Amino acid sequence: MKLLGVLGGLGPLSSAYFYELVTRHTKVERDQDHIDMIISSRASTPDRTAFILGRSDEDPVPYMVEDAVRLEKYGADAIVIPCNTAHHFIGEVRRSVSVPVPSIITETCEYVRRAGFKKAAILATEGTVKSMSYQHEFERIGLEWAVPDDAGQSTLMDIIYGDVKRGVIPPREKLDRVAVPLREEGCDCAILACTELSLLKRELGDDPFYIDSLHVLAEYAIKLFGREYTP
Repeated sequence: MKLLGVLGGLGPLSSAYFYELVTRHTKVERDQDHIDMIISSRASTPDRTAFILGRSDEDPVPYMVEDAVRLEKYGADAIVIPCNTAHHFIGEVRRSVSVPVPSIITETCEYVRRAGFKKAAILATEGTVKSMSYQHEFERIGLEWAVPDDAGQSTLMDIIYGDVKRGVIPPREKLDRVAVPLREEGCDCAILACTELSLLKRELGDDPFYIDSLHVLAEYAIKLFGREYTP
């Protein structure tokens, strides 16, 4: 593994943050010790949630497949997608290339299992929730899950689309309004299952209740490429 391909732009801030996480958490002595990356950031890719929910007929798959093929042709030895909702289409992307395309959802659920959590709150786009991507994965590995009620989901979508995608990082209290009720219902962790929500991680600090899927993907990529992860 020499070159990591990043199928990004879904959205751009999340892709930039993924690059920062990989760079920051790779143990190095010099520039040359870092992982070489090639990043495709096609921000014009049609909205994944809108297509999944049938609110748009603009299919993002051809764009994602084209970018994956380009990354492989450039020499990527593996391709990651720093977007949870886009993993609804990961099968099509995997079939278009011959290199590994690991899943942020699978790796995050496995992280939750290894950490000993029993019931996870899934904080995600409406598209990810409706596609049942996390729910199916948790059921496969035998863990419980919960999702926000309609009001909570509406708040999450406002954070994702009304705030982060417009370049605004809201205070953690806005996210807590969604997560705290789920904690009171028995969830022992909450997954930031949208990489736009990952941008709130600095606001959340080291609170162990929140599991950042983008951070999990960055750690996985570092280890996949034979480097040492440093907290």
